[in-house]
Amino acid sequence: MVGFFAMLQMWFNLLDMGLTPTMARETARFRGGATDALSYRRLVRALEGVFLTVALLGGGAMFLAAGYIARDWLQTTQLSIDEVKTAVQLMASIVAMRWMCGLYRGAISGSERLVWLGWYNSFIATLRFIGVLLVLKFIGVTPTIFFIYQFCMAMVELVCLLYYAYRLLPIIPDGMRVPWSWTPLKPVFKFSLTIAFTSSVWILVTQTDKLVLSKLLPLAEYGYFTLAVLVGSGVIVISGPVSVAIMPRMAKLEAEGNHTGLIRVYRQATQLVAVIAGAASVTVTFCAESLLWAWTGDKVLAHQAAPILILYTIGNAILVVSAFPYYLQYAKGDLKLHLIGNAVFVVLLIPSIIWAASKYGGVGAGYVWLFTNLLSFVAWLPIVHRKFAPGLNLKWYFQDIAIIYLVASTAGYFLRTILPVNGDRALQIGGVMTFGLLVLMTAACASTTVWEKAAKRV
Repeated sequence: MVGFFAMLQMWFNLLDMGLTPTMARETARFRGGATDALSYRRLVRALEGVFLTVALLGGGAMFLAAGYIARDWLQTTQLSIDEVKTAVQLMASIVAMRWMCGLYRGAISGSERLVWLGWYNSFIATLRFIGVLLVLKFIGVTPTIFFIYQFCMAMVELVCLLYYAYRLLPIIPDGMRVPWSWTPLKPVFKFSLTIAFTSSVWILVTQTDKLVLSKLLPLAEYGYFTLAVLVGSGVIVISGPVSVAIMPRMAKLEAEGNHTGLIRVYRQATQLVAVIAGAASVTVTFCAESLLWAWTGDKVLAHQAAPILILYTIGNAILVVSAFPYYLQYAKGDLKLHLIGNAVFVVLLIPSIIWAASKYGGVGAGYVWLFTNLLSFVAWLPIVHRKFAPGLNLKWYFQDIAIIYLVASTAGYFLRTILPVNGDRALQIGGVMTFGLLVLMTAACASTTVWEKAAKRV
């Protein structure tokens, strides 16, 4: 059920229409002097109206479809239909509120209040994922209790983000109203629709396998698959704050006409993500079964999910660096190439995902995920660099990514012998953590950005 909930949140993002990243970019442009305070406030009000309408319509539709989902879609074997229906209704309310949070996160990240946002995201994540363990332990272990708690956390998250975002908005002179209107959306509509299409493609490519397998697999086996995907997505999660930080900064530098500074931030951030993602992906790849067993205590689950975890982890390691040319296009405000590339790939890859997931299950989906990202990395990114940063491509590939991933992989290959083969779960966790720390230190040594930062501190 939790895995299905995570998938629903991703599919709900199809309704975003590219407005969340537009909010972040326009906030950064306002701070860079590209627009005035009144125009910016009018845009915020227009986006709020759109977000609220879509949240009510999308969440309401999902709420009304809860009976069908519980009865005819999910392959339940141990839970009652009524309990699953109630859980899906709670999911609908939660994803609607969490999606509304995106608007206010966009305003906060565009204002580069990233320290506060990082602290707050960590606090909310702790409540959602750690606090719920106390609820399950002392109140009860049922889907209804779990999702009621998540509903309460979603309300807290939304209210706090709304309050802080409004504190950052420019003050409107007394007596001047900011009524809702479509007009402020017209200048950014083309940019938003382009992001909306590419975001939809992203969701289709990354979530179609999960949607197909949620229909084909018994709910318990689907849980094994989603567990592997969840652990593999840790590579994306730990590198995510870097992209949140650089996108508004790059947009601001572009608004100021500072192309040299933009490329410097672009390359430094690429190396930082390569170090983090490289170390994390190598650790998970070499320690997949040990990590799953130490976490769950279920050796059968660990053995079955490990191959899927490895495939998704390697694919995600490629994905996090493949995303950088998109950040460059986002800062430039020109997503034409991104639109074309995604259109081509969705036509080629969605049928492959459906076929592989239907025929080979989670492993088949994992192979498609890996080769999808590899194809994009090798074939498409040079075209983007040729247009927006001529002469950068080979340096970016080899100096900023390849050498770091190669050093991290080599270190992992030799360090795999230190992993404890037997022993209790605590020993396994200690071995994985030591392995990851050593790989991270080795990968950092291959980054010129890390060496430059270290030299400045000496």
